[in-house]
Amino acid sequence: MIPDKAPGEDVLHAPEDLKKEAHIPSFEKYKELYIKSVESPEEFWGDIAKDFFWKTKYTGKFLDYNFDVTKGEIFVKCMEGATTNICYNVLDRNVHERKLGDKVVFYWEGNEPGDEKTVTYRELLQQVCKFANVLKSQGVKKGDHVSIYMPMVVELVVAMLACARIGAVHSIVFAGFSAESLCERIMDSQCCLLITADGFYRGDKLISLKLIADEALQKCRDKSFSVEKCIVLKHLTKEDEATIPGSLSPPAKRACPDLQQEKQKERIKKVRPSPQVPWNPEVDMCWHSLIGGASEECEPVWCESEDPLFILYTSGSTGKPKGVLHTVSGYMLYTAATFKLVFDYHPDDVYWCTADIGWITGHSYITYGPLANGATSVLFEGLPTYPDVSRMWEIVDKYHVSKFYTAPTAIRLLMKYGSEPVLKCKRDSLKILGTVGEPINPEAWQWYYSVVGEKRCPVVDTFWQTETGGHVLTPLPAATPMKPGSATFPFFGVVPAILNESGEELEGPSEGYLVFKQPWPGVMRTVYGNHLRFETTYFKKFPGYYITGDGCRRDKDGYYWITGRIDDMLNVSGHLLSTAEVESALVEHEAVAEAAVVGRPHPVKGESLYCFVTLNDGISYDQKLEAELKKQVREKIGAIATPDYIQSAPGLPKTRSGKIMRRVLRKIACNERDLGDVSTLADSSVIDELFENRCGNQR
Repeated sequence: MIPDKAPGEDVLHAPEDLKKEAHIPSFEKYKELYIKSVESPEEFWGDIAKDFFWKTKYTGKFLDYNFDVTKGEIFVKCMEGATTNICYNVLDRNVHERKLGDKVVFYWEGNEPGDEKTVTYRELLQQVCKFANVLKSQGVKKGDHVSIYMPMVVELVVAMLACARIGAVHSIVFAGFSAESLCERIMDSQCCLLITADGFYRGDKLISLKLIADEALQKCRDKSFSVEKCIVLKHLTKEDEATIPGSLSPPAKRACPDLQQEKQKERIKKVRPSPQVPWNPEVDMCWHSLIGGASEECEPVWCESEDPLFILYTSGSTGKPKGVLHTVSGYMLYTAATFKLVFDYHPDDVYWCTADIGWITGHSYITYGPLANGATSVLFEGLPTYPDVSRMWEIVDKYHVSKFYTAPTAIRLLMKYGSEPVLKCKRDSLKILGTVGEPINPEAWQWYYSVVGEKRCPVVDTFWQTETGGHVLTPLPAATPMKPGSATFPFFGVVPAILNESGEELEGPSEGYLVFKQPWPGVMRTVYGNHLRFETTYFKKFPGYYITGDGCRRDKDGYYWITGRIDDMLNVSGHLLSTAEVESALVEHEAVAEAAVVGRPHPVKGESLYCFVTLNDGISYDQKLEAELKKQVREKIGAIATPDYIQSAPGLPKTRSGKIMRRVLRKIACNERDLGDVSTLADSSVIDELFENRCGNQR
């Protein structure tokens, strides 16, 4: 499974000084620990568990599971009998036992340069306790579900940890989703309370979150589901935080204030409107008013290992998002271990993950993993290109970031502007670079490694999913020789295999379905409210294996290369989108009779949305209708799902049984004439017409 030793040719190695202090300093050490993690998981994970506080110890097997649907219900259980609290372990333990109270937990960097805040572990613990008491005062208790729809502010972390402290289950919805998507997630997860903000800026664009949240709550009421309480953070419209009792620290003061920067901030205040904040006193409550008088003392609620921690939605191939459910202990151990070892974290590091907390990357590698290790992180609200394309590297220099984790989409975007915006910044603090969200093409990898990291920073190309909870295939920076574009080898406790269509395991160099043969502590436990869907989606096709839905190639040296989704999913800018969900949004328009959506390669986003629509009789396709259809998708799903191309298609290529041949549509979208076997097409005449009218020909 793992080669006896890593190849010495055609690979790139970490610098020797990084290896000297690394947690896993060599490939030999990696293999030794990997074998232990697979053959003796209780001993391997038990050593890691010793770093955490347990109110009661576990009894029985460390990991108990069934991955084979033919042998009964699928389940995974970790450390049954143990009780703990993840909030206690990532805050109280750091403040009181490890004496890290005065250590910075977050350098918050706002949308505008100069809008900044520094928060210590002690301050964060105080705010979490206060907000946990606020939640309790509103009747929230252990097992209740709370929906969170907020921008990238420290209060988002406060809200999620406050839920964890009292045993409530948080369900965070990415702040780029529409009112319809928020409504759907609130209803599916049966949330009793919504936490949101007035709004935020992404670059120059104002996002009025409260208006979207109000629309979502009204949609819930229209569907006979009522959320009676909404806590609103006044992020853009509040008074000076320094005057509000119990608020987080005001923006940090510079030793030498920049007069030009102050003038810029004054200009922004004048030209940028505050968001509209409609207020319903029967439902809406102000965050600052509630937290101001709350106590800083709040005892944690002790939770069973397999109690739910959070629900996070990921697109489903049927169009209905799946509520991925993670539980307390296994997720805590796994995110802590992967963060420490994959980023080779040390106490003097400053770490920056550029993801949004609304996605699993932000859950695992902005909040829980870093805090479990007592790390200092940058929390960024803005965009990589605003106000200019050097912004990210200026932040790296400003906070002396040593470990940097971003998406291939962002790398490809910044590549377009060349090396000069990067080279104008020092970046001499950087030690390790990471990528997340999608496979990275070798060209982008090389630019990242050579230009950003100056060929001295290993790149950890991490493969994982919302469902896996943390990294499952990844290099370890000092131990794994790198191949540009390869996710390399499995993390500890993870046993991958490659299967063919018949479910047979392939050995040696091969390509097929990527699956995993046994669980690891952080794997999801179910789809909330629909365990049958969990079993069908991840375990039915190949009994005995967890199915990732991704294709994979293994080379002659045993390195794994992710080849992309093999189901009806698209990876757009690192966001996994369901083709069925987009198609459903399109056909809701009265003009559309049928729709089919495929991916088309995009130089920055990875994949773009190429949509074919068949219109109802008597309706003509024009720019007005195209704009309406794009708006329809934005409102139903969110701006991230806005189609790049929409082609009018009088007919779609279908089999005689009526199934749309999407592989043919992908070829048309890419203007590739080699269609392969089309003998099952019911009407081959539609092909020429679709090629003739494809968007590449029209624009």
